Amino acid sequence: MTTPLLVTADETLLEELLRLAAAAGVTPEVAADAGVALRSWGTAPIVLVGLDLAPALLRLSPPRRPEVHVVVGGPPPDDVFRTAVRVGAQDVVELPRSEAWLVEAFAELVEPSRARGLTLGVVGGCGGAGASVFATALAQVASGSGPTLLVDADAHGAGLDRLLGLEGDDGLRWEALEQTTGRLGARSLRDAVPRLGAMGVLTFGATRSAALPPFAVREALAAGRRGHDTVVVDLPRCTPAVTDELVGHCDRLVVVTTATVPAVAATARLTGRLPGGVRTLVVRGRGVDPRDVSRATGVRDVVVMAVQRGVDEAIDLGLGPLRGRRGALARAAAEVLALDADRVAA
Repeated sequence: MTTPLLVTADETLLEELLRLAAAAGVTPEVAADAGVALRSWGTAPIVLVGLDLAPALLRLSPPRRPEVHVVVGGPPPDDVFRTAVRVGAQDVVELPRSEAWLVEAFAELVEPSRARGLTLGVVGGCGGAGASVFATALAQVASGSGPTLLVDADAHGAGLDRLLGLEGDDGLRWEALEQTTGRLGARSLRDAVPRLGAMGVLTFGATRSAALPPFAVREALAAGRRGHDTVVVDLPRCTPAVTDELVGHCDRLVVVTTATVPAVAATARLTGRLPGGVRTLVVRGRGVDPRDVSRATGVRDVVVMAVQRGVDEAIDLGLGPLRGRRGALARAAAEVLALDADRVAA
């Protein structure tokens, strides 16, 4: 069902909502009575409850469901947030301030449906493992098969846009998302971030925060999954709270390490601390036997990657880490992506 439900008897508010829905090419169902709203409460993809009917709806105790928003015209009164929580709404939408995201939310209802994008988190098992480089290469390879979003979640890193020569390009950065409220549209995110072909990059600007707000992270990843076939997240090692939050949103965690005894020991400590889930080890270089690395870390899937020359030079030239599809980086990235090929095809 692609018909949103508008629950309000406020003619001025209803007129505004209908105008925004028309701009997105959507014809909503309107319920001017709380009791009538219950008929489509569980089936509508999104429910917008006017503040005028929120108390009446609350008295009927509708079942909890996602994508419920309380809508107000103008600055919200202090008690509206308490009412929104009690009615099961995830936020309060203020008009006209939130017109853009509401049009986007309506528009996504009529976009061709697509499966939720595969989300891969990449983290270094030890310092200097090259996790950011591998995350970038992974996104570059994935973009050859469909729209891909590369997410830079490491506020202490150099910036993934610099690895790709995009630091001078205009586009949305994390700093802008930290100031927004409400639902982030998949199309808005896809069109706003700097892009290199089929790959978009969400990274930090010149003034970066020490930690990403959880709300901004959740909205960006959700919008990324809705609008891309693959989302690759470069996870930080030095901010465990951020890493733990992000790992929970990933379908697969890719841990990059080097084939030395100290690196394997550090990687084993990291994998023992992180939340559970599907994991893959990428071991760069030669030294410790990959089977011993697997036993030490408890990770079954291991991809061995040879050291590739010329990566630093390619990055300095703004070409990105991949100079071709036959190098060690490209082969290892393709091997990691192949582990989830059946899921993506489904």
